[in-house]
Amino acid sequence: MIIIGSDHAGFSLKESIKKHLEAIPMKVADVGCFDTNSVHYPEVADLLVKRILSGEYHRGIMICGTGIGMSITANRHKGIRATLCHDYLTAKMSREHNNSNLLVMGGRIIGIETALNVVDVWLSTEFQGGRHQQRLDLIEKFSS
Repeated sequence: MIIIGSDHAGFSLKESIKKHLEAIPMKVADVGCFDTNSVHYPEVADLLVKRILSGEYHRGIMICGTGIGMSITANRHKGIRATLCHDYLTAKMSREHNNSNLLVMGGRIIGIETALNVVDVWLSTEFQGGRHQQRLDLIEKFSS
């Protein structure tokens, strides 16, 4: 079970990712947006992040034009480790070393096939813990 959201610039990629995940099959909760009409990405990000922080979902996926705005918005919340990924390696390392709980991509940056590969790698890669957990503990310690 995963939660997903996008702004208007990420809508098309979000829909492709949803179809891909549902074919696995995986249950997907969609917090919007639901068409290509302009929306404010911080509002969508806030809806999604709150549902992760509540414990309802453990991981989520967000897409905006570049992925930058969604990443900035999500990472303002303590306990969120949103990682902007654009290829196999960034997706893999974001899980192994950073225990990413929120995958972010840029709908205007990444192609569909690469995005689907990123999603698959991100979902299937486990956190390594150890020294990486020590670093995450330091990040939490330094967060306000």
